[in-house]
Order: sequence, then structure tokens, then C-alpha cells
Amino acid sequence: MSVIDLSKNNSLVNEYVSEIRNASMQKDRFRFRKNIERCGQVLAYEISKTLIYTEKKITTPLGIASIFVLKEQPVLGAILRAGIVLHNGMLDFFDQADNAFISAYRKHAADGSFEIALEYLSCPSLQDRIFILADPMLATGQSMVKTLEQIFLSGKPSQTHLACVIAAQQGIDWVLENIPDVTIWTCAIDMELNANAYIVPGLGDAGDLSYGNKIQH
Repeated sequence: MSVIDLSKNNSLVNEYVSEIRNASMQKDRFRFRKNIERCGQVLAYEISKTLIYTEKKITTPLGIASIFVLKEQPVLGAILRAGIVLHNGMLDFFDQADNAFISAYRKHAADGSFEIALEYLSCPSLQDRIFILADPMLATGQSMVKTLEQIFLSGKPSQTHLACVIAAQQGIDWVLENIPDVTIWTCAIDMELNANAYIVPGLGDAGDLSYGNKIQH
């Protein structure tokens, strides 16, 4: 298990995250989604460096070229609905990947507490596959752990990667404590959760900012 924080090394991903966090720029939904997609592309590229490759001979118009290509395609997962945009960015790079989708949301009670509700899962067999799960915000980690436990009923992956835009340290700790052999990739780490379990300074609600407000259940 390990945590890779892309913000530790200066790169263009910091530019994307700065715009994603900016409350004024968030009013432009297209740009907000595009920057989330860009983060997904960067995360996919970084994850791709850790995968297994095999040599392949390619016939060109002038001869034979030897190049290393992915030994196997991963399965890309998205937590609905906020994870769709990040997933799309990763799919731009892993464009031959299989895909999995699961709904996970906070079901609120009258007293303000909430539980994680899972209502939909579409997933291929994950047995001995490389699995990459996209969710832009890793807050408490509860929904991520519950989601992974449900998804693993479809088989135990050979590798599990979690791809986030912003992760709270508390959420990282909870995932690593409960899910062994997972690698967490994030574009930034924040140290605080507020009373409503939102990441601070965070960026707000990624799903609402991407797709509009929803009725709270």
C-alpha cells in the first residue's frame, strides 16, 4: 500500500487543481469538468508507468519497430455521479480498458448524520485484473471502503489503484487501514474535514459543480 501525491512535484496538474478549487472559476461548469478530466489524464499517465509491459513487433511502411505495450488492459471504475468526469479523463488514455460503474452516495438522516448507500453496480469480473477506481474527492473514506468491498465481490484484482483529485488525510488513513494492497493516487492532500465531513479547503461538491444541484436524500 502506498500514497502518491502529485502535488509534491510541481507540474501542470497544480494549475488544473488551482482552477478547480477557485470559487469564481467554478461557475464555468465546462471549464470545471475539463480540468477534472485533465487531472484524470495525468493520473492515468502516472499510473501507466507502474504497470507491466510486453515487447511487440510493429510493421511500419519501412521496416519493423520494437516497442513495449501494455501486457493487459485495466478495468476503469467510476463512482457515480461525481466520478464520471475523472473517469472520462482516464479513459482518454486507457482507451481500450473495460469499465465498471457503481453508485454510492450519502443518505442523510433527520439529525444530519448519514450512511453510505450503494444502489447500482455494473462490473466485469475483476479476478486477477488491474483495477483503477476514479472518485474526485476522498473525504472520510467510508464510501470508498464500502464501494471496494462491494466491487471485490466481482473478483479480487491483482492490483487496486484509487485515483482522486483531492484526498483528506483522514480518508487516506481509513482506506489504508481497511483495504490492504491499495495504491492511492491524488493531485492534492488536505488535512481537515468539517462538521459535515467535507474536505477543507477542498473544492465543494464535485458532483454538483459538474452537473448541477440535486435533491438531498
